[in-house]
Amino acid sequence: MSLVSGPGRAVGAQHDQQLCIQKHVEYIKNLDSRRDELEYWLTEHLRLNGVYWGLTALHLLGCPQALPREDTIDFVLSCQKDNGGFGAAPGHDAHMLYTVSAVQILVTLDAVDELEKRGLGGKAKVGSFIANLQDKETGSFMGDEWGELDTRFLYGAFNALSLLGLLHLVDVPKAVAYLQKCENLDGAYGIRPGTESHAGQVFTCVAALAIAGRLDLVNKDRLGGWLSERQLETGGFNGRPEKLEDACYSWWVGSSLAIIDRLHWIDGSKLAAYILRCQDPEAGGFGDRPGNMVDVFHTHFAIAGLSLLNHGSIKEVDPVYCMPKTVTTKYLSK
Repeated sequence: MSLVSGPGRAVGAQHDQQLCIQKHVEYIKNLDSRRDELEYWLTEHLRLNGVYWGLTALHLLGCPQALPREDTIDFVLSCQKDNGGFGAAPGHDAHMLYTVSAVQILVTLDAVDELEKRGLGGKAKVGSFIANLQDKETGSFMGDEWGELDTRFLYGAFNALSLLGLLHLVDVPKAVAYLQKCENLDGAYGIRPGTESHAGQVFTCVAALAIAGRLDLVNKDRLGGWLSERQLETGGFNGRPEKLEDACYSWWVGSSLAIIDRLHWIDGSKLAAYILRCQDPEAGGFGDRPGNMVDVFHTHFAIAGLSLLNHGSIKEVDPVYCMPKTVTTKYLSK
């Protein structure tokens, strides 16, 4: 039983597909019911990210109502701090990554107006928190007040601000110039200028350039070649040379290829087969590799990867925002 049918499985395939989708939906829904487990509390620092991963996966699976909307909004708002940013959970310090997840969740639920009604300062305060994390000299972005720099934070800033219609609050040309400095001779990108190329950083840099309307700066053939080489014999992708494959790179590599119009350079059928081997068809969820324990992070990115490949009945994902395409289309057209 899997999300998509294989050769010779036309009879009953749709039924099997729906059964397996429901298993994944139930797995995600039940994650919040495990509060008596140590694992739940040890992952508190990922709580808001986890809500984004689970909610997005449910939308892509065609079950947008699976999580209670009002409870979800209440939780997001409970994570906001006085500076406008959001922490991982109530009581945690504000950080760029959690703030981005908060914005993505509210946008997905069409609840951005709740920031004005019940938030601390409205979306303008959120935008101010993000904008104040830009390094005025380099154009890069910090994750929080303690100053760590990472292209993830730059992408996150562009993602959230563009969804809120506030991208003008930051120096986009200077940030773009910084991204150019992160490009390596192989056409891929690192966490900072001069660092090793990594598929996760490729996504953040290329997606940020897409939001800025500067994909003309990307050497698409050179980068496409490096990304294509991430596919191994198993069909899965790794994040950099000589590393093991991992289901989450179905997204980081696949979305980057989609953004630069080179997704057809890899074997999509082989990739889909690998992703499906990573699922638990009985208990639901996806792991990093076949037979490994499932988690909501890999479940989200595995499903998003299958969406890129147009598999089964999974809804279309936006390769730049990692959100349902119908949602981003609506918000970005405002």
